[in-house]
Amino acid sequence: MAQRIMIEGREETVLSVREMREADAFTIETAVDGCTLMGRAAKGVFDAVKWESPVAILAGGGNNGGDGYALACLLADAGIVAAVYAVSEKLTKDGAHYRASAAQKGVKIMPFSADAALSRYPMIVDCILGTGFSGELRQSAADAIQAVNREKERGAFVVSVDINSGMNGDSGEAKLAVRSSLTVSIGYYKQGLLADAAKPYIGRLVNVPIGILLPE
Repeated sequence: MAQRIMIEGREETVLSVREMREADAFTIETAVDGCTLMGRAAKGVFDAVKWESPVAILAGGGNNGGDGYALACLLADAGIVAAVYAVSEKLTKDGAHYRASAAQKGVKIMPFSADAALSRYPMIVDCILGTGFSGELRQSAADAIQAVNREKERGAFVVSVDINSGMNGDSGEAKLAVRSSLTVSIGYYKQGLLADAAKPYIGRLVNVPIGILLPE
């Protein structure tokens, strides 16, 4: 059952990973298609950040990665130079739609490798793994997370989309996770983001509503 708690003086809804998944499915089934929701998520992130060119987006293969490709489209439309480093070539249907759109808009898309030259980017967006992650990291994801953290130590501004990649969405625990300057939660806050275990990984936390409906 969704929790209601006070965050920065406002009462907010906080969901478990399972509750968030059910709310997403309910919304897509009854109100809004997944591609539109993905576009809304990207717009929420776009509006939450003061962007500076150039921007590197590290995108995984799930819907979190799709958010990254949708964000790349918005950045391109705004005249902000962005490049996407694909941590996985596997894509959801909605993610593939936004990847194709980003490519059409001239966004440079390339495979991520451990020696990717991320140091040229003052801003890095973490769209590697979403709230559904659990278990052990694949090597490609671990390499990408470590690369982002190295750039954070060098002064890059790191934005994690929905959750810091590698973090458990319910407990906030992680063996290895992105250390963000800003985490933009999408729809509703996730329990793990507010847990004590998450605090070392999150610089600042905001949530952007995108019209996700809660089942009765």
